Amino acid sequence: MNQKGFTLIELISIMIIMGVMGSVAVTKYEGLSDTATEQVLAAAVKELNVRESLTWTNIKISKDGYTSDEDVYAALDTDLGPNLKWNPGPGIGGGILYCGTRSYALVRTPSSYGVAARWH
Repeated sequence: MNQKGFTLIELISIMIIMGVMGSVAVTKYEGLSDTATEQVLAAAVKELNVRESLTWTNIKISKDGYTSDEDVYAALDTDLGPNLKWNPGPGIGGGILYCGTRSYALVRTPSSYGVAARWH
């Protein structure tokens, strides 16, 4: 008999292989999304540290010079863009930074005459 086509077992085995490949791809994609969100939060903290250093430096070289940590924090630009939401805590001690479903609790070490504040 000269019949052409696939047997039922061949079709089922191909469907099983495709299902396994699909489940692995979805798992990797979900992990990739979580990793990207964590990287965005880490970059935002670095950005805050750069802005803090720049603001502190500008105040230090200004005519009035460094007066207090409160002045540095008041002059700090904390708008990190539309994808990040920041809920600053009371005072200038930190807050919570949100990106998607992830969040990162920030703590700020205050600036002094010799050192700019740091976010971590």
